[in-house]
Amino acid sequence: MKYLIVGLGNIGPEYADTRHNIGFMIANELVKKAGTSFSNLRLAYYAELNHRGKKLHVIKPTTFMNLSGKAVNYWMHELKIPIENILVLVDDLAIPFGAIRLKPKGSSAGHNGLKSIEALVGGQNYPRLRFGIGADFPRGRQIDYVLSPFDDEEQAALPALIGRSVEMIESFVSVGTELTMTRFNK
Repeated sequence: MKYLIVGLGNIGPEYADTRHNIGFMIANELVKKAGTSFSNLRLAYYAELNHRGKKLHVIKPTTFMNLSGKAVNYWMHELKIPIENILVLVDDLAIPFGAIRLKPKGSSAGHNGLKSIEALVGGQNYPRLRFGIGADFPRGRQIDYVLSPFDDEEQAALPALIGRSVEMIESFVSVGTELTMTRFNK
């Protein structure tokens, strides 16, 4: 069984620790925990690891957030991975900070990275790990908010939340979406 784990974010040091890059941060921790590293390949930073007999192909698209679908579509076809074995790690404004939810499918909810994936992989039927970043910003300042770093309190909580996200990914590839949702979604 093969899986494509997709951390969403933007490349470049100016985006490194921003809310919009939580997908990259989770992917980094997953790969680090496995004792491997990323290589810069076609359209993405790419790493391979094994978890309980399952092969995980982890990518961080280098296409920038709004064109993430281009990288996902390429790697999905290159590796011949079915859409239900793709897990997208994404920031979510609709969920409070500290909440992490696995969903088997769903709409993009206005998220440009998800819109791009939806358009290029053919629909919404791919699982996603939604990492809550909250919506604590004044009207019209959404872009500034998602492209800003986590505040000090949030940064203190991040290691445990990222660790929990990695556990959820490992559970997803081991026991599937439903059991992982039952165990972790609150």
